[in-house]
Amino acid sequence: MSSIMDTTRRAALKATVWTALSYSRVLGANDRIRIGALGTGGRCRYLLTLLKGLPGNELVEVCDVYAPRSEEAQSKIAPSATIAKDFRATLDRKDIDAIVIGAPDHWHVPMTLAAIGAGKDVYCEKPITHDPAEADQLIRTIEDSKRVFQSGMQQRSWDHFQRARELVTGGALGEINLIQTYWYQNYRPLVKPPEIDTGQLDWKAWLGSAPFRAFDPVRYTTWRWFWDYGGGSLTDLYSHWVDVIHWFMNSSDIETAQAIGRKAVHTEWDCPDTVSAAFIYKPGFQTTFDGLMTGSLDGGGLVFRGTKAVLRLNRDGYWLYRQGEIPAENTHYPEPLEQRRSSGDGTRTHLQNWLDCIKSREMPNAPVRAGIAAAHAAQTGNVALRRMMKS
Repeated sequence: MSSIMDTTRRAALKATVWTALSYSRVLGANDRIRIGALGTGGRCRYLLTLLKGLPGNELVEVCDVYAPRSEEAQSKIAPSATIAKDFRATLDRKDIDAIVIGAPDHWHVPMTLAAIGAGKDVYCEKPITHDPAEADQLIRTIEDSKRVFQSGMQQRSWDHFQRARELVTGGALGEINLIQTYWYQNYRPLVKPPEIDTGQLDWKAWLGSAPFRAFDPVRYTTWRWFWDYGGGSLTDLYSHWVDVIHWFMNSSDIETAQAIGRKAVHTEWDCPDTVSAAFIYKPGFQTTFDGLMTGSLDGGGLVFRGTKAVLRLNRDGYWLYRQGEIPAENTHYPEPLEQRRSSGDGTRTHLQNWLDCIKSREMPNAPVRAGIAAAHAAQTGNVALRRMMKS
């Protein structure tokens, strides 16, 4: 298998000459969008399950270097779909209109560039880039191609997040100087990785351009926590919340970043399981992130602290509290001025937005620049984190 860099260069060359007029199929309003899936691990299978429940699309091919995963996706989601082992074979199919990418982070840009070069629209899980150096070429290729690219920042299609943004941009909170974010998950049950049938895994293909290593089930099953393939809690989790911050505050301009972390339990990983990071943005607000991978109580969320009000926000809903309604530094919250519960999983509406834009050729809710800005913020935090870990 050729390297990721070779694939990237070939894909970029093809994409530069691709135009909207050379689209493989001109979709009418009633046509079904035919989809191929690359990297059918747990997250991708969830996306495909949601797509199955949405009208106007059909999963026609699944591709993974580990046969049991593609077979599971086929049997549970689309029994009539075909199976491919090499993603380039999926991209060569002229009857496939769009691609869902759920492969590890280090494959996101090479697969996206190749898919764009093949004239496909793309939904790619976050973080969009694995290396900040990939950003400029990806933006240029996607925007020149006129392909519809949706990054997996689903909060932008979630109804209560959209309303919460209206509160922030409308001034309901006053001046916002601090935004706190957090995400707590429990990876302790994964200390012992599941059994992997290496006879059905193309390990060399999975590694791609990453440094060669003998097969390691820990690296394969918890790849997000190894620098060669992922970026730990900042790229996996904070990237969601920092995208919300960029969207609400209309700024992605980081002035400075600091981070600390340690491997409290998961010493087998490269990335720390306990992280605290802080960022100062222009024109002048501060964000924090606390990540813990050894306990999940509280889950993830954000707190926007303004001079007029405080907004607590997570995937369950939001709660707006007026400042000054209870004695200073009291330990309980007043009754909320406004609250809203989530109407469901925003990933579903995010996928629907992508499908709608494939038909309309309009800009989706989370275009490439938004995805790259979120990835860049997380990667900036990781630079500070890795510097601290080496000191």
